[in-house]
Parts: sequence; C-alpha cells; structure tokens
Amino acid sequence: MAVGVAAAGLLAAGYPSSAAGQETDRISTATTASLPVETSKEPADSLNAVAGVPISATATTETRKIAADSPQAVKATSNLCGSGFNLQHAERLPDERRFGTLYTYQRNYSPFESCAVFDNNLGTRKYMKLKLCPSSLLKPCNVDEGNFTQYAGPVRLKDGWCSRVTAIMKDYKSSGAALIDRQFTIRCN
Repeated sequence: MAVGVAAAGLLAAGYPSSAAGQETDRISTATTASLPVETSKEPADSLNAVAGVPISATATTETRKIAADSPQAVKATSNLCGSGFNLQHAERLPDERRFGTLYTYQRNYSPFESCAVFDNNLGTRKYMKLKLCPSSLLKPCNVDEGNFTQYAGPVRLKDGWCSRVTAIMKDYKSSGAALIDRQFTIRCN
C-alpha cells in the first residue's frame, strides 16, 4: 500500500519526485557543441529495456516513448513492483498535461503477476484510487486509495493476464469532477 507522505514516495527511493517532472536530464545547448554527434540513435520503437527495466514485446510506441523520456520514473515504479517485471503499459493522464502517469508491469513467468503504480505528477496531495481487477469476475479486485502526494499502489494481482485497470484522481474524495478517470484492459502477452 502507498503511504501518503512525500518522504515515503519516490524521493525515498533515491529518485526525483514526480513533481520534479521525471524527465531525463537535458544537456544545455552550450554543452552540446562539444559532444560527438550520434548518427545511429535508436528510435523509441526499438527499445527493449530502459534503466535496466525490460519492456514487454507488446508495449505500444507511446509506452516506449514515455519510458525513453522518463527512465528514472520507470525504474522507480518498477522497483515498487519488485523484480522480474516487464513494463507493459505507460500512459500520461489525462493527456499531455500529465497530472499523473499510470504504469503497469507484468511478470511473464510463474507465478504470473500484474502490478500497477499510479504516479502523482502534480506534487500536491490528491485523492487517488488505483484498482486492478482480474479478467475473471469470480476473483476480487485489488485496490489502493487515499490522499497521496507521490503515488497510489503498487497494486498486484496474481494470474493478472488481461487485467482491468482503473485510475482516478480528484482534488478530494467527495469532489464531483475527476481530474483523471481512466479505465482500460491491459493488453495480453
């Protein structure tokens, strides 16, 4: 379960706060003049791993781009899930404004497992709910919800193939309008 205290968030893991932007370090234009020019830079589509985290073969181009742009965030959220997980899905929510980023991971060997982390990119306390449900209606969903400044989750699910994910962010739990209300089914490997 996530703790709603900034010290227990991504900062404690040695990574910049999600409020810091989670972008990779940018090199100033004054420095780039002295750097060698790379002519064989691989596009995000060909990424197989970032920051030591494997990327699923079924990951979308957008997931690979987010991973390439935010390797520290991918590593931090992967560490929350544990070892042996592949990045399955990454999505900036609700859109390019990126109030939050949703990450889902899958372990592709026994015990098969799905894991999700919902990163709060606003850096202020928000009500967040992250729910991971199995494809079978006979099994219960796993949920983490509360007021968080860093992230909701990780939420894990054994035998989580084709899981359904819900990510909600509001100013307060009782708020009528959601800043983020995203539901989808994780692609099956």
